[in-house]
Amino acid sequence: MTCGELTGIAYGNRVFSWCVCYISPEFARAVLETLRQPIETGDVVIARANAHVRYPCKFLLVAAANPCKCGYLPDPARACARVPECGVDYLGRISGPLMDRFDLRVEVPPVEFADLDSVPTGEDTASVAARVARARQIQTERFAEHPRIRVNADAEGALLDRIAAPDAEGKALLLGAAERLGLSARGYHRVLRVARTIADLDGARDIRRPHLAEALSFRLTARA
Repeated sequence: MTCGELTGIAYGNRVFSWCVCYISPEFARAVLETLRQPIETGDVVIARANAHVRYPCKFLLVAAANPCKCGYLPDPARACARVPECGVDYLGRISGPLMDRFDLRVEVPPVEFADLDSVPTGEDTASVAARVARARQIQTERFAEHPRIRVNADAEGALLDRIAAPDAEGKALLLGAAERLGLSARGYHRVLRVARTIADLDGARDIRRPHLAEALSFRLTARA
């Protein structure tokens, strides 16, 4: 993917700005590492001897990976002879600093055959879409006086401190989790942004302990 393609994704006529990276460990590590800057700053900088060119490229990165090369790491009956080293080596191609930039990390276990014909549970798509639309409207109103900020993910510094200040119980939970999990400063602020969005989805004005607990859970994976 070129800088121009990323800029087109971010500022073209598409409703959503997506960049999909499937089976991400299959890409060379050097290629994956080039995503760190645009994820963090929303820009790509090309440096040459006589000039520096900055391309805007805000986008939402959705990546997927198998647990190991063969894909059967969680299944003792089908896993290869190199378990668990194969999983460590495979996911080790994704560096810690790059992984730290993913706000939501979700492990998806295989679906049991007995569940394939079961009745679907949970919210239907229309209900979820309506809830997301309400949360986006809340954010639109929140940042009405900040034309360069559209969503919670764009908030930084004093603005983030103001809109994402948790209650006392939530603050204690976050500080304790930051110590135990060894969160970076980046990870700490990303948890706050996610918690603010979860509270918006919940229709809550303030960020409470359950919102922070859910935000923290998205950083707890086998790699974490």
